[in-house]
Amino acid sequence: MSEADRLDHAGRVTLRHIRLTHFRNYMAQVLDFSGTHVVLTGHNGAGKTNLLEAVSFLSPGRGLRRAAYSDVTSVQEKQGESGFSIHARLFGPAYGEAHIGTGVMPAVQGEGGRKIRINSAAGAADQLLDYCRIVWLVPAMDGLFTGPGGERRRFLDRMVLAIDPLHGRRTLDYEKAMRARNRLLAEGARDPVWLEALEVQMAELGTAIAAARVEMMRLLQAVIGHMPEAGGFPRAELALAGTVEKAVGLMAAVDAEEHFRALLERGRGIDGRAGRALEGPHRSDLLVRHAEKAMPAGLCSTGEQKALLTGLVLSHARLTAELSAMTPILLLDEIAAHLDTVRRKALFDILDGLGAQAFMTGTDAALFKDLQGRAEFFHVEGGVAARTDPSVSLP
Repeated sequence: MSEADRLDHAGRVTLRHIRLTHFRNYMAQVLDFSGTHVVLTGHNGAGKTNLLEAVSFLSPGRGLRRAAYSDVTSVQEKQGESGFSIHARLFGPAYGEAHIGTGVMPAVQGEGGRKIRINSAAGAADQLLDYCRIVWLVPAMDGLFTGPGGERRRFLDRMVLAIDPLHGRRTLDYEKAMRARNRLLAEGARDPVWLEALEVQMAELGTAIAAARVEMMRLLQAVIGHMPEAGGFPRAELALAGTVEKAVGLMAAVDAEEHFRALLERGRGIDGRAGRALEGPHRSDLLVRHAEKAMPAGLCSTGEQKALLTGLVLSHARLTAELSAMTPILLLDEIAAHLDTVRRKALFDILDGLGAQAFMTGTDAALFKDLQGRAEFFHVEGGVAARTDPSVSLP
């Protein structure tokens, strides 16, 4: 099957309309899109990233900033003890048109949290993945390869979630069981039945989490291996460091599950003294190397790390399109500023080849001049986004 055929089969999903109310510095904003790429330009602090964050709320979780919902509500609205809302219209070949609403309203009778409505009916966060997959690359991720392992695990699990919608629920259930076991150990519980039940649950869920990660890594590495040599971004070699992931790669799933359960049982004493579980997928790490240089990503130059990360995200977007039958919507914050002319052009061509709608931000519209005719341009200032004509302002 040709590349074009695979992309056609994947199905192009696009955001056509978004309405924000009391979101960050947007008191009220309505934007319509044609389905092409979208470029948002303006000064720092104008609200460009806030728009990307709003789009990221069309996926499960707390968005690309992982912010508390109280921080997302506009300052003016907080004084009225209300919340924010996002309404979007998506188009995808599998479902036609879909209307998504989400937001946080004042707590009513003890109920709070983010609410979701899909085509006017109450929905769950996991159901959002039936309508779109959102992939993002933001400046806060620039230190991914040199920062703490927890950030790489979150990055890894979001990649898995984009192709396996059940992964998020498994992860939440695993963490819930782990916290309950930690409490029992801290309290010095002597009834082994409770601990055994929790450890069996952790072993089952933890092995499933590890297996999903291993499979995603295998598939992603295959996609990276088919990247063109002159694609503008270096190839990455991927590996997982983790006890359970290693077991999954060496033995049958049922044996890996029993192996993990036995580790938890033997580790009760040391885990109780440490106040946490010292073995499990919650301690795994994603290892990335620059393939051509055979060098750990964390030892590469800042520019090489950015290029590696960009190539990894683009490869994952391609994998997501092929496995989910939906092209993802890409959110690329300040993407062009740290890429040279050759890599910027390569990026734009790759985005076109993916067939995915990309939202990109930057302070200088001239960095996106190669996208004239392939993107819609908006200027953002003071929490207001307005469509512009790049043929007038760009050289």
